[in-house]
Amino acid sequence: MADEALIRKKFEALRGSMDERVTRLWAGAEADAIGYGGVLAVARATGLAPNTVKKGRDELRAGAKTDDLVKVRRKGGGGRRHEDVHPELLPTLKKLVDPATRGDPESPLRWTAKSAVVLSRELFHTYGIRVSDKTVGKLLRQMGYSLQAAKKTVEGAQHPDRNAQFEHINAQAKDARERGVPFISVDTKKKELVGNFKNAGVEWQPQDQPELVDVHDFPSAAVGKAIPYGVYDVGDNRGFVNVGTDHDTPVFAVTSIEAWWKRMGIKRYPDATELFITADAGGSNGYRSRVWKVELQRLADKLGLTIHVSHLPPGTSKWNKIEHRLFSFITMNWRGRPLRTYETIVSLIGSTTNSGGLVVKAVLDRRNYPTGKKVTPKQMREINIEKRSFHGDWNYSIRPRAITA
Repeated sequence: MADEALIRKKFEALRGSMDERVTRLWAGAEADAIGYGGVLAVARATGLAPNTVKKGRDELRAGAKTDDLVKVRRKGGGGRRHEDVHPELLPTLKKLVDPATRGDPESPLRWTAKSAVVLSRELFHTYGIRVSDKTVGKLLRQMGYSLQAAKKTVEGAQHPDRNAQFEHINAQAKDARERGVPFISVDTKKKELVGNFKNAGVEWQPQDQPELVDVHDFPSAAVGKAIPYGVYDVGDNRGFVNVGTDHDTPVFAVTSIEAWWKRMGIKRYPDATELFITADAGGSNGYRSRVWKVELQRLADKLGLTIHVSHLPPGTSKWNKIEHRLFSFITMNWRGRPLRTYETIVSLIGSTTNSGGLVVKAVLDRRNYPTGKKVTPKQMREINIEKRSFHGDWNYSIRPRAITA
């Protein structure tokens, strides 16, 4: 096998003094010297495309000489960038995208509801700026957007007010942050079987000493199941995870939010009188759940906070802030490690961090949360709820009730 490390070392030493043609011919010479498999070996070592290496090799075999009159583009040559030709391009593109942005526009990771093709057409027909959809895609990535395949993100039928709800959440989030109101994103992470089972991913281990786990992931062999309910403080980049062992119910969800407030929230926002929550449309914190609202009223009364809630539109759970700001890093932190005990899970969650300074605290909650809790019409009437004019089922505030003697 070719010594790819040596090829890489030579390439790094020479690349600064070679133009495109010389680079191609040098790579071709290295590949030709190696023989069978040389093209792929040089391509892997240098990062050049295999076709480029092959072309260089073939040119040399055909008798290419350094004094051949071959036009090589000078560094910095080529056409002017679209952003230089149209200085208004980036501001205009941002203006077109932001109204349809999923989630908080201040987020470093964003998605847009409009395709690059649609945006390219809008730029030309409305503003007279002619750029291809490929260029639009490149600019969006530079601006911090990422391309999302519809088949991976649409979990159900698209609601007609979907984009309008995102715009509403953006406005509410911006208002909360400007007024210093704590803004949290909540959700339940995927339930995990606890036991000596294989966990997806890989981690560094001594050579030929992998973790030994059970061949089959039979639930009957599990210690139990872990139910991580997360609370992510968007403004403070801090997360809290309450790891339950029983059921994912609305009582468990609100109890987890209460635990976050007592352990982290009140320390960060000692003077707060309000709390803004974004949550999925379904699950234990779904907008249709009566128990969820009754429990939020209990929490509002207990903490003396007005709780504002905005639910993400149905079928958009992947856009919940907590998914890519907290849960994704937890998954990366424990990948390849068997989750043998609850203590292991709590420890791995609590040690999660990232380059942005994420801090996470995790606790184990062994209390019982039985399902099937009923809420009476009288209890619903007693909730001090104020529904917004736009989709009051998705957007509402629950205020503390006055204490009567």
